Amino acid sequence: MIRKILLGCLPMLLLFSAVPAPPGGYLLLKDANVIDGKSAAAMPHTDILIHDGKIVKTGKNLSAAGARVVNLSGKTVMPALICAHMHIGMLKGTQTSGENYTRENILRQLKRYEDYGVLNVLSLGTDRPFLYERHLYDSLKNGLLPGARLYSAAYGFGVPGGAPPAEMGMNKTYRPMSDEKVAAEMDSLVKLQPVAIKLWLDDFGGSFRKMDSATWQAIIREAHKHGWKVAAHVYYLSDARKLVQSGVDILAHSVRDSVIDDALVQEMKRRNVVYIPTLSLDEYAYAYAGTPQWLSDPFFLRAVEPGVVAMVSDPAYQQKIKNAPSYNRNRIAVENAARNVKKLHDAGVVIAMGTDSGAQPVRVQGFSEHLELQLLVRAGLQPAEALRAATTGAAKVLGIGDRYGTLEAGKTADLLVLSANPLTDVANTRQIEAVYKAGEAVYQR
Repeated sequence: MIRKILLGCLPMLLLFSAVPAPPGGYLLLKDANVIDGKSAAAMPHTDILIHDGKIVKTGKNLSAAGARVVNLSGKTVMPALICAHMHIGMLKGTQTSGENYTRENILRQLKRYEDYGVLNVLSLGTDRPFLYERHLYDSLKNGLLPGARLYSAAYGFGVPGGAPPAEMGMNKTYRPMSDEKVAAEMDSLVKLQPVAIKLWLDDFGGSFRKMDSATWQAIIREAHKHGWKVAAHVYYLSDARKLVQSGVDILAHSVRDSVIDDALVQEMKRRNVVYIPTLSLDEYAYAYAGTPQWLSDPFFLRAVEPGVVAMVSDPAYQQKIKNAPSYNRNRIAVENAARNVKKLHDAGVVIAMGTDSGAQPVRVQGFSEHLELQLLVRAGLQPAEALRAATTGAAKVLGIGDRYGTLEAGKTADLLVLSANPLTDVANTRQIEAVYKAGEAVYQR
């Protein structure tokens, strides 16, 4: 009987062996439906040859002496996802706090991203000194520890007594009171070498005082002196116009108070401003007035923090969301965000996938990235276009497009094996059979 069971399991064991190729050896993924991240269509019956964690070649009928072969007939392979706007370490259970920012919590969350096929992430402006102590950041950025590779925008720039909310664990951000202070604080980041600089220009529906124009202009100016891109938390169209004119590189959220005008669209395109719509953030703010379908979805339940489902399922919580003064504002924000990302995409502005996952308990790490893809398609993008936002678009923000984001010779072998094709239904990115990080299977179903 035991022998029969083992023989029955043998095909699956052969299909997804988690044993990496031996050092110096080759791994050959055979006969897959390959989405390379560049073409609009998948390439059927295609092989991927991997050596020392990098893709050597893609094509048909490939071979290599001594290669370990994995048969992927009937499976779809695509580049691993990249999230250009998330937050790490502060969330635990139903609370966000700086006290949660520990090595254990950071690694736990990066492993969750990895299990959901998200292998490179950018923590946008809310990290803490602990990350840079004892070379933890270097190890995470270079993929030397389990989980997604972590890139950091260091501490970010906010407003004294304003955004970002210090009580949510964002109390290590700089909050300069003068232009001179901006320059000094920017200089202090040189040793940390942030991927980008984050600034918050938003009043959170009138809850906070906004950053004054002299300050955010100084932030952009001083960051550019160091060669760093600037990403802005933005909500209002009027603020977006001013930021783009002043040289901001990335709008890190959707414009949500109104539809973007054609002049701004063309200016963003001319200046190569990248747009991160974070549609899932606005969906979460609105959806929990009721009971969204994903609350019973195992794919969601496997990712969500303990206690969150009970919290959002409570009728009192749902009624509070529905009766809040911001309810109609949030509903309109969802609609405007969808219109704006479609308009910008159609004009040729680079769209990058980001979710703000990890900033609040309802913004679920790992799950949010797949929800974001569905919301991009709901907004009018084609599945292939949404996938490019989550691969090549996000890679541009992180500055890693030379290594990640597509499946082609010379790139790192970060890829997902799916049981169904996301080009026919983008929700099929959830059908994860295996995740390969630098050519090694780090997750398998």
